[in-house]
Amino acid sequence: MRRILCASLLSLCLSSIAEDDISIIRPAATKEALINPGMGWVHFHYSNRLWAYGGFQPPGDTLDWFPGCSTIYFRIPWCYLEPQEGKFRWDLIDSYAQPWIARGKKIAFRVIASEDRFVFATPEWVKDAGAKGIYYQSGQKYSPEAKLWDPVFDDPVFLEKLGNFLAEMAKRYNGNPDVAFIDIGSFGLWGEGHTGYSSKLNQEQTDSAVKLHIDLHKKYFPDTLLAISDDVAGPTRPGAHFPTTDYAFSRGVTLRDDSILVGKAPRHWFHAEMAQQFWPTLPVILEHGHYDWLVFQKSWDPELLVRSVEEYRASYMSIHGWPEAYLRENRDAIDRINLRLGYRLELREVRMPKSVKLDEVFTIETTWANVGVAPCYRGGNIAFALKDRKGDIAWVLCDQSLDVRSLPAAEPGKAKEIKHASSCRVGIVTPIPTINEGVILRMKERGTYPPFGENVPTLKTGTYDVFVSVGMADGTPVIALPLNGDDGRRRYRVGEIDVE
Repeated sequence: MRRILCASLLSLCLSSIAEDDISIIRPAATKEALINPGMGWVHFHYSNRLWAYGGFQPPGDTLDWFPGCSTIYFRIPWCYLEPQEGKFRWDLIDSYAQPWIARGKKIAFRVIASEDRFVFATPEWVKDAGAKGIYYQSGQKYSPEAKLWDPVFDDPVFLEKLGNFLAEMAKRYNGNPDVAFIDIGSFGLWGEGHTGYSSKLNQEQTDSAVKLHIDLHKKYFPDTLLAISDDVAGPTRPGAHFPTTDYAFSRGVTLRDDSILVGKAPRHWFHAEMAQQFWPTLPVILEHGHYDWLVFQKSWDPELLVRSVEEYRASYMSIHGWPEAYLRENRDAIDRINLRLGYRLELREVRMPKSVKLDEVFTIETTWANVGVAPCYRGGNIAFALKDRKGDIAWVLCDQSLDVRSLPAAEPGKAKEIKHASSCRVGIVTPIPTINEGVILRMKERGTYPPFGENVPTLKTGTYDVFVSVGMADGTPVIALPLNGDDGRRRYRVGEIDVE
């Protein structure tokens, strides 16, 4: 029986229009925050200090209550992870990472070698092994007066010990699908790539050292997204191209800006121009300063936070503060950012036959648009699943001819619609040959006698619900869509079809 279900019957925001033998379905996009690969809000569990900002979260809290939060971030001094040479404290990561991984979320890292809150961010045993370094007084007002120690960042002993550590870390995390990205954070104060408070390297020395650290990380993490701080080019030097960031880009290392809103407007950020080289092919990461400090010094501006996502074409945004207060005090800006951060794939229209015949080719036409600021870098294919009235999948149609990575990012309200036709076929009719009479008799006794000598379909005729998804080439859903009708597996019901 041919039929079209209206929105009220589907419990979806759909409009179905009869056009001969075609169902035309125009889903209404929701405004929900989506958790998707390669994008989202990043929660600072460790921000150099082990108590901030996740230290007071209850065990197992994966910030599901914070809309769009996809990643937990560990910015941690090397001394904590390898307090003795060859002895590691991975439990400082695993204990908090595992609940996030279990929820399908991601983890990210920065292991730093320079800190101004205590003497040795690089483990003291590295110095004792002969690594050269410098003692200095911090220029930060909140730091104690005790002397601090920084390594010479291109010293051979330091690089050897760092390489050994990265090799061990890579055994756990290189190519690990649960890792969103790893910062190259082994150079400069807090891993940000500047040494103005310690060794005070000039820019030429910085450029040379940074390239060594990029190469070292690429050696051990060839299969993981790496990021470099914009500050390696000079924290306040505006411009699009610098030797260090150009070199990072050439090695497939992406950009993160560590200093959004640290300065008051109009010096609220410096490297949006630099990001233009990166965002077409690599996800840009944004980090603003410590939230409470920015509010205290009156440089915090939610409108500028929203604007930073647009100017940088950002895929990740930090939660660099206590997350409960951050959400409570910035909810409107967060909701607006969630509609633009990274990619956001909208299904604008579906055109499909009201009925099809077994084993015959038919076409489903779809219209798509990416309303986010960035591409869907990892891509994905569309698929259609037919479910029976019990909700079980009866047939899956995968279309590899459209990669959603090709959907262009756009300015607000100017997303380009892409129409695509998927060639589909459901079921197949196959003959069952006649077999030995004794076997037939035995099967009849057991009640399993099939219609030997007849043509039978591999898919029963009848009415099926049609679900659409985006993900792997085999039809496994991966990407959440802003649609109602989710079956809990990122498949979305868009209508029904009769199989005759």
